[in-house]
Amino acid sequence: MAKAKTHAMDPEERENQMILLAMNEVEDRIRNHTATSQELTHFLKLGTARERLERKNLETETELLAAKADLARSQKRYDELVENALVSMRRYNGYDDEEDIDLDYEYVDE
Repeated sequence: MAKAKTHAMDPEERENQMILLAMNEVEDRIRNHTATSQELTHFLKLGTARERLERKNLETETELLAAKADLARSQKRYDELVENALVSMRRYNGYDDEEDIDLDYEYVDE
């Protein structure tokens, strides 16, 4: 008796579902010794040191991009905090909000 399976509604989930079905089919063919040479070669390549290194490099690159995005968000937050501190100091020193005071500053690392 065949199992009734539900189809994923989300396109990404559906794609993953289709990949899983394809992998299961190829696995069955490998076990039954009916897999094509292309199917066997595909899985042999996945097991090579070069493939593992390429995957590791992709993971590292993804982590690096995430770190850069975090750094950009942190820098933006830092800039906002500095701006708020400058506004607070101006108010504390008696300046009105409407007074035109140049907030453009440039940090010079000496």
